[in-house]
Amino acid sequence: MARRQARRGWLPWLGLALLPLAVPPAGAPAGCPSACYCVATPELVQCRYERLEEPPRELPAAVHNLSIAGSNLSVLRRGAFAGRPLRQLRLLRLRHDNIQAIEDMALQGLPALRTLDLSHNPLLSVAAGAFGGAPLLRTLQLNEALLAAPLEEQLALALGNLSLRRLELAGNGLRALPAALLPAGLEELDLRNNSLQRLGAAELRSLEAPGLRKLRLSLGANPLRCDCALRPLLAWLRGGRVADARSLRCAGPPPLRGAALLHLRPEGLGCGEGGELETASYVFFGIVLALIGVVFLMVLYLNRRGIKRWLHNLREACRDQMEGYHYRYEQDAEPRRASAASPAGL
Repeated sequence: MARRQARRGWLPWLGLALLPLAVPPAGAPAGCPSACYCVATPELVQCRYERLEEPPRELPAAVHNLSIAGSNLSVLRRGAFAGRPLRQLRLLRLRHDNIQAIEDMALQGLPALRTLDLSHNPLLSVAAGAFGGAPLLRTLQLNEALLAAPLEEQLALALGNLSLRRLELAGNGLRALPAALLPAGLEELDLRNNSLQRLGAAELRSLEAPGLRKLRLSLGANPLRCDCALRPLLAWLRGGRVADARSLRCAGPPPLRGAALLHLRPEGLGCGEGGELETASYVFFGIVLALIGVVFLMVLYLNRRGIKRWLHNLREACRDQMEGYHYRYEQDAEPRRASAASPAGL
């Protein structure tokens, strides 16, 4: 009985605790799409894994941050957000949405947009005026978005009229600095997790252009090869323009694998040409010896009868020679035996 009374005493309190979950917040924005989730403060709309084929049109006009993830937008068409202009939208995330093409003026109706995230999309085509509807765009995130096709020329045209401050290109398999994608005024460039083995002297000189002198790079998780070709970058690192310089490690050659770049000296980086040439020489020498061995075996096989006859004759000659030695030994031994036996007979 006491336990039942205690449980009954908790029931009113439990109902009060669950009441806020059953009643929507009074300040929730009106017009929230059914496929999305809206948060009142700050204005945030999230549409995740709803397989949308176009951005929802019934978005609240006061939204600041919009995130659409896991959909199938495929083509970001002209005026995709112009049906109901979002004049206060500052951040737009379109990650994992299978976006393959961006048409001219796709961002029309987003005059306050400052950050656009298109990461993890298989981009194949970007129109020259793709970002024309967002004049205040300052941050563009294209992480793992340039793997499907080479888009450097198209992006260079699309970024020409922007005043970007931050550009993210991580995880795109880049083997060289994308100099064409560096607009004047850029302050941050994320090149982590690419395929960069070095930055040459010409690439580093391009970063000294008047409009890029404030640019800072992020180069972590690249397979940097610490040989003499890395000397320009090693000297440039000490200028403080690489944000993650302390974490950079050598990926090769084997003696320097895992070594911190900032602990290396330029004069201590050797060129691997000599070692590679020596290895190639040994390989070539081994191939030549193998060919000589094959030729020798072929000659032996083709002359096997003659060789057999020659060996037979050699064996006979050796046997005759041995028999001659044996005969002479016996002839020489007879007088010694006779001389040894005569005193015994006396």
